[in-house]
Amino acid sequence: MKTVFTFLILLVTAVGYSQNIPADKSAFAHTFSIVARDAKTGEMAVAVQSHWFSVGSLVSWGKSGVGVVATQSFVNPAYGPKGLKLMQDGLSAEKALEQLIAEDEGKAYRQVAFLDVNGTASAYTGAKCVIYADQITGDNFSVQANMMLTDKTVPAMEKAFKENETLPLAERMVAVLKAAEQAGGDIRGKQSAALIVVGPDLVENPWEEYKINLRVDDHENPIEELDRLLKVARAYEYMNNGDLAVEAGDMPEALKQYGTAETMFPDNLEMKFWKAVAMANDGQLEEAKPIFKSIFEQNENWREMIGRLVKPGLLTVSEEQVKEIQNL
Repeated sequence: MKTVFTFLILLVTAVGYSQNIPADKSAFAHTFSIVARDAKTGEMAVAVQSHWFSVGSLVSWGKSGVGVVATQSFVNPAYGPKGLKLMQDGLSAEKALEQLIAEDEGKAYRQVAFLDVNGTASAYTGAKCVIYADQITGDNFSVQANMMLTDKTVPAMEKAFKENETLPLAERMVAVLKAAEQAGGDIRGKQSAALIVVGPDLVENPWEEYKINLRVDDHENPIEELDRLLKVARAYEYMNNGDLAVEAGDMPEALKQYGTAETMFPDNLEMKFWKAVAMANDGQLEEAKPIFKSIFEQNENWREMIGRLVKPGLLTVSEEQVKEIQNL
């Protein structure tokens, strides 16, 4: 065991320090991933799973209006920001990846995929990536994997991507991860997963960069958990739309948005509460009262919240009606 450990230390040292583009000497992201673009919306995404902690912190990179990058195997994280910069400066995914590979003395240990805003994908699998290691690149996508249990994983990913074209891009990416896992996946098992989605146009503000940005850093079933988080994220998109409707004073629209979110997650008290608030503001106080009462019975803090909504104008009923709600 000591001999094997010493070999790994020497290998990582050699790979991490003897090159022009530095690698993270602690990152062994042997994994499977997909970079893809939705031909209809122009959205671009990266989805990844690995038996390694917090795979999304180093493997997946993206910039709206530019492209996405997956950098794995013995990870060189510089491929992410450097690749996006080259693509933003006008290089295609293929040319950008070729340039960085040429500069990387540790390229034999790398597996990398670039995809640009035009849907052009390019991938590279170094000769010293651990088998089974492979890649398949096509229009608007590239799937790649290394250290897989079988050689069926990458073809299964390609098949899943092509067969799920009617799904929104994020859900399509998760379907690809599921197919990879079902085909055998990482020979070591599973631990973490991540999904990012960026838009087709450059954005002005950093907080607008990601349409979806989800990470499962440590979980016994990371893809299933990622799928669950994506469903929650979709529900909260409706919650956000409801908040915007409240700001605009459009209570019927707020009620519609909050109601849709609650339908997706009927046990979520947050969603129930704001739906009830929208109902009260829309003149449906009597219909909202049983919902408020049920929420208060489960968590008294929501009763206190009612009084705090009046001053900022989030609850627009009369003072007497506020008391009626609080006394439920």
